[in-house]
Amino acid sequence: MNVTVEQQPELIERLASLMVPTSTKSGIALMYNEETNNTYDVCLKLTKEVLTIQKMDVVCTSGSEPQINHRTVVLRRQASGSLGLSIKGGAEHKVPVVISKIFKDQVADQTGKLFVGDAVLQVNGINVEPCTHEEVVHLLRTAGDEVTITVQYLREVPSFLKLPLGSPGLSTDHSRMSCPLDDEGLHLNGNGNSIASSPPSPSANEPKYEKRWLDAISIPLMIARVSRYKAGTDKLRSNCFEVYVLNEDSSNILQFCSATESTDWLQAISANINDLKHENIQLINKYCSSDDQIIHMGWACESPEGSAARRTLTFKFLALRGPYFHVFRRPPVSAADWGQAETTYNLYEVLFKVHKLWMAEDCWLQARLYLGLEQSSEQQDNESLCFSILVGHGQSHTFRVELATDLAIWEKSFLRAVFLEVQRIMQSKSYMCSSQGNILCFTIDFGSGFTCSEGSSKAVLWQYKFSQLKGSSDDGKTRVKLIFKNTESKQIEMKELEFANLTAVLHCIHSFIAAKVASMDPLTSCCQMFPGNNMNG
Repeated sequence: MNVTVEQQPELIERLASLMVPTSTKSGIALMYNEETNNTYDVCLKLTKEVLTIQKMDVVCTSGSEPQINHRTVVLRRQASGSLGLSIKGGAEHKVPVVISKIFKDQVADQTGKLFVGDAVLQVNGINVEPCTHEEVVHLLRTAGDEVTITVQYLREVPSFLKLPLGSPGLSTDHSRMSCPLDDEGLHLNGNGNSIASSPPSPSANEPKYEKRWLDAISIPLMIARVSRYKAGTDKLRSNCFEVYVLNEDSSNILQFCSATESTDWLQAISANINDLKHENIQLINKYCSSDDQIIHMGWACESPEGSAARRTLTFKFLALRGPYFHVFRRPPVSAADWGQAETTYNLYEVLFKVHKLWMAEDCWLQARLYLGLEQSSEQQDNESLCFSILVGHGQSHTFRVELATDLAIWEKSFLRAVFLEVQRIMQSKSYMCSSQGNILCFTIDFGSGFTCSEGSSKAVLWQYKFSQLKGSSDDGKTRVKLIFKNTESKQIEMKELEFANLTAVLHCIHSFIAAKVASMDPLTSCCQMFPGNNMNG
């Protein structure tokens, strides 16, 4: 493992103004059902705290008839034979027969009781739910001049059985062949040019119906998470994402017309989730000591390493709190829950590593990549938007996030948490080591740098500033060579040491150096939290 002292460009700070603000919005999307492989229209309403998913339904708005979904409608056939509607579906395809078109000013339209998306349940008292498409067409054609049909609006009617919302139109299919999944309009619609009969005079008590979006699913964002990937895999969904709710087995897969629209909604929902999470962190921190503050927490998907690559990917709840990095199976709610972490690590003895830091020469392209509006070739593999936590002895945890903004927040939060922890541990950390059979004490100090002293007498053997460290090499087990430059002689000097837990020492060195760089960088917000720290390094 090599350690070098090098200050990286502050991509995070320059793009901070591009963070997505809290959103309140609404729009149309598709809900995808994985079991049936069907999609149906939904309306999304996003507020600061809740995502509401609405489904279309037909409601009775006036009249004496009770507000039930079943409607029985009498159609009087026009002279041309038309009923003014088209149908799709059939039992042979395991889908209901559904009204897919209603033609303006014709019989079905004049009733005011029939709608695109209505499933036909009965024709003249005959149950047609088990009937094929051809059987229902035959019944409608031969039912006589007066046809009584019973219908029920399907809130989850498959989208391929009906036209998009607000897109009714005249049928142009005059073939005598009947296709169950195409509009069947022959003799049901007429030729589209027939003269419509005069509509009957409405009764004062005649029920009136209309389509309305009704609340169906309410998702509290405080306990929600989103993912663009198929559950348990690294496969991206196309133009859609999944919204999960804690303590619920089901999830909601939302599909959109374009990648841009999908990303826009994903960012809006994620921004609101992050805002609520930030408020919750502030509330918790109000009652915690300065050494036990939460810096950041949130969901990430853990990717299995090495030989475990075939295991299912699982979501974990991560938290940077006080001196520790916690990995939970589910978010901690009570004080006792914080002691039930799956894994806990000392912050200054682990290393945060972004798998791929993609950069673009064009600032506008760079911003669009950052916000997820575009993808570069470097983001197409499974390592895009991933970071690792290296914990020693060759072990690590790899996590994947949904957006580049999430990755930037985790990177910045980890830097801040490490900085705070370096400050908290009295600005120094010592490890016992050995060199040529002698027991030594190796100290990393935020102010003075590296010091090596005798284990018993505490006599200082050598000392270097952080800026004098030019590199390192290790055997991956216990031994490390630290390469320094003597400021007076300008000569390179090498010090070889042996540690019981070498990885922890190297990660601690990295943490102190990163904190030192952060304290000297005016663009880093961390340095503003500790005014007056003017140390040489």
